[in-house]
Amino acid sequence: MKKETLRKCIGCFELNDRNEMIKITRENKTGEIFINPNSKIFGRSVYLCYNISCIENSLKKNKLGKFLKSKLTKELEAKLRTFHKE
Repeated sequence: MKKETLRKCIGCFELNDRNEMIKITRENKTGEIFINPNSKIFGRSVYLCYNISCIENSLKKNKLGKFLKSKLTKELEAKLRTFHKE
């Protein structure tokens, strides 16, 4: 039986299986931010639920930028808003 790996959403602060969440990583070397990268990218990562309220909550007051310790671009914010599931 495979063990479930839990991660905390920064939008609602609830624990969920990491395979059911959006992973956002700021690469260590370049500082570039990736959405749903493979696990080979080394850097600072945060997780979000796939619902729009968690995504909007993380973008409000630059919460996502603070957790990643980086400034988010408008293009990245727009791309992230397309990841929600109904």
